[in-house]
Amino acid sequence: MADASPALTRADPADDRRTGTRVPFRKARRQRERVRLLGQTVDLVRPEEVLHHVETWVAEGRKAVVANHNLNSLALLQKHPELQGFFDRADLVEVDSTPLIHFAKLLGLQGRAFHRCTYLDWRDHFWSLVNRNGWRVMYVGGAPGVVERARDRLIHAHPKADIRVRDGYFDATPGSADSAAVVEQVRAFSPHILFVGMGMPRQELWILNTLEALPDCVIFSVGAAFDYEAGAQKAAPRWMGRFGLEWAFRLVNDPRRLARRYLIEPWSLSGLIASDLIGAARSRRARRQVASGARAETRTEAPRPVA
Repeated sequence: MADASPALTRADPADDRRTGTRVPFRKARRQRERVRLLGQTVDLVRPEEVLHHVETWVAEGRKAVVANHNLNSLALLQKHPELQGFFDRADLVEVDSTPLIHFAKLLGLQGRAFHRCTYLDWRDHFWSLVNRNGWRVMYVGGAPGVVERARDRLIHAHPKADIRVRDGYFDATPGSADSAAVVEQVRAFSPHILFVGMGMPRQELWILNTLEALPDCVIFSVGAAFDYEAGAQKAAPRWMGRFGLEWAFRLVNDPRRLARRYLIEPWSLSGLIASDLIGAARSRRARRQVASGARAETRTEAPRPVA
């Protein structure tokens, strides 16, 4: 049964300094940020907090992984259990779903509308940081021609950005010659930021299977990010994302591809939803019983004799 309460213990930074071992960033999160939701661990962070952590990782030269959960990823985990290894390794797991944020709030967690974040929510701030700092950014994914058009548009808008692209039309099977060649391209460029946009679950599994061979950089699974930058896909207005209506915009624009994802897949999560609701109800009942017992004990406590 999924635990609806925050599931993080603080890490002692002194232990990391003393032993020289790396304490994963996800183990050092503030308690209210990292929570369990529908059987998965997610981070309730704002878009600007994501980029603050990215700046820190880049400055430290660390290898870090940023994932994101939405209803689609939760449904895919049931079909592709090997995906769990990717999310377990992630240093930060964004919540890319307004319905999930609302559900977190229903469970009594600290979910707020501004905790919904994905590439489209922090893209402008991100590229301003890239331009200011001269970061090297590589994008792996998308169609030939589309990713080059996205790169050209971004460089025109952010001339100090150093951007390299590689389309996603290659054999991503673990151990394949194509995959090894792409890894070598990434290593040769040595990016500060690596975006992998090949759709779920292909992008996550490729990151997981090549992670040790990839250079130290901040790695994001970003789906069709560069399709939006190239104008190949139209992004929903951000107000629709904040109100949980982005799915409707995307469904109207691409019904054949997305109808199953938005209208059928969420029903596969019914068991997880029920489990979290039952767990939350039990937790609230237990807290009320403890509080009631404490009040009763206070009322029945005998007065101390006066000296």
